[in-house]
Amino acid sequence: MDAGRVTRRRTAALPTPVALLFLLPAATLFAVFVLYPMATALTYSLFSWRGTAQDAFVGLDNFVTLLTTEPYRSQLPRAFAHNALLFAGAMVVQNSVGLLLAYALHKRERLRRLFQVLYTMPYLVSPLVVGYLWSLLLSPLFGPVNAVLRAVGLESVAQPWLGDPDTALWVVVLVTAWQWVGFPLLVYGAALGSLDPTMEEAAMLDGATSRQRFWHVTLPMLLPVIGTVSVLTFIFSMEAFPIPYALGGSNGSPAGATDVMSLLFYRTAFGSGASNAIGVSSAVAIVLFVVIVGVSVLFTRWFRRVERRLT
Repeated sequence: MDAGRVTRRRTAALPTPVALLFLLPAATLFAVFVLYPMATALTYSLFSWRGTAQDAFVGLDNFVTLLTTEPYRSQLPRAFAHNALLFAGAMVVQNSVGLLLAYALHKRERLRRLFQVLYTMPYLVSPLVVGYLWSLLLSPLFGPVNAVLRAVGLESVAQPWLGDPDTALWVVVLVTAWQWVGFPLLVYGAALGSLDPTMEEAAMLDGATSRQRFWHVTLPMLLPVIGTVSVLTFIFSMEAFPIPYALGGSNGSPAGATDVMSLLFYRTAFGSGASNAIGVSSAVAIVLFVVIVGVSVLFTRWFRRVERRLT
């Protein structure tokens, strides 16, 4: 009887034609909109181009151009550094605030739904619209942010936020965190709702404070979700385009302070005017893809290792 049950379970776990039929639409969309563009970009990066006409096979020459020829040689590391800062800012501000808000709302069932909706509303708006909205709010001429600062006697704090290279990138970080804080809030909120409450109740009976229960009981149980949110945050940060474009333009103004990899790709493909723009921009896309996949895999393995240690 036991052998029969095992056989039936294994048979039920195998994919059936009906299951494959349900997977077919998603697999088709993934192949058309993800796999095919990736393969095309890789092919384009290995050829030289004359406008839109494919020329000779050049191998890795387009990648060498990125590393040795101006302006790519100086713009590529700068754009990567800004993407890394966007990720660091999202982890420190966006995900930390989202986790704390989710934990606070989890304890307050009466107002939880209301505040979840309020914090999630910016997440539902187009990032391009959010970027243009904040560019108006931070305008040094008629923006209400500087007007309020001057009205309360903080004239020294009021400044051209998007016109100063020292503050422009941090504005991009904060605006991005403001819009996307609803994403980790919802994910962490769902994870908190699925945790076993008896663990925290046992810690409470042992005399643990609220802070101790959070750090030593709740947070370790949330580690798998934290790993998933961190990997997704890294992917979103490396692919950032609408908000940097809306706040700093395609050149990453001022003086390249808000330049990111997606803007570099956009300028190379559509604004450089070079005859080999397709080849070099495809090389930028492939480099970005390799970094995203490589770092995401490393992050995932590291979080799984830490999770095994805690369990």
